[in-house]
Amino acid sequence: MVERSGTPAEQVHNRIAVLRAERGITRRQLADALEVHYQTIGYLERGEYSPSLYLALRMAEYFEVPVEVLFALRPFPRIGVVPDARERA
Repeated sequence: MVERSGTPAEQVHNRIAVLRAERGITRRQLADALEVHYQTIGYLERGEYSPSLYLALRMAEYFEVPVEVLFALRPFPRIGVVPDARERA
């Protein structure tokens, strides 16, 4: 796990909490499945830490989604919000 330096350019955005909620999985259940401490999941969800590549790939495999569904360098659009044309370019 890599501590975030605090600069927005290095922030990794994620949908961990969204996928957990959709599947009814607690932080502890996810942590147990990934063999990490449950607080690690909280740190990742809040953006306090960025996952290692290995952990990111394991999470994607666990949720059965491509890694880019879980993590992105830009904030994910809010559901129901149409992005501005400049943002789509």
